[in-house]
Amino acid sequence: MQQLKSRIEAVLFVTAKALTADEIAVYLDSEPEIVEEALLELIMDYASRDGALEIDDENGYILQVKEDYSDIVEKICPIDLSPAVLRTLLVIALKEPIRQTELVKLRSAAYDHIAELVEKGLVSKHKDKNGRSINVKTTPKFAEYFKLKGDTRALARQLEMDLAEKNNA
Repeated sequence: MQQLKSRIEAVLFVTAKALTADEIAVYLDSEPEIVEEALLELIMDYASRDGALEIDDENGYILQVKEDYSDIVEKICPIDLSPAVLRTLLVIALKEPIRQTELVKLRSAAYDHIAELVEKGLVSKHKDKNGRSINVKTTPKFAEYFKLKGDTRALARQLEMDLAEKNNA
C-alpha cells in the first residue's frame, strides 16, 4: 500500500487540477477502489504530519499548500492576470453565474480569458440544467485570492463602483 500511496502522491504533485479517484486509477493502471482507500490513508498521513501540505478532497483530490502558508506562496508565485482578463473576471463576478455565450457577447476575447481563469482556478464552468449551455462562475479560490469575505457579488459591485469613481475623478 505504501508504494501505491507514493505513486498517488507523485500524480497529485505534478497535476495542477483536482483529480477523481477514477482518473488517478487510470494514470496508475490500478483499481479505483484501491486508489480511493490509499487516498484516504494519504489524507490522514498528511493531516498527522503538521506540515505545510495537505490533500484537499472537496472537488476531487489535489495536493496543495495549507491556507496558513498561502502568504508565502503568493510572494513566490503570484497569480498574474492581464487587465483584459481581470475585466472579464469582474464581469463574471458581477453576473455570476453567467452563460458563456452571454459573456462572449460582452467580452469578445472571453473564451481565451475563461480558459486562463479556469486553469488558474479562479472560475469554473458547468453545464446548466438543460445540458446545452455552459455557465461560468467564480470559485472559492477567487474569493481567497482577492481576500474577499462574505458575498462576492456585493464586493464585486463595490469594486466596479470604485473603478468607475476613479475613472470619473
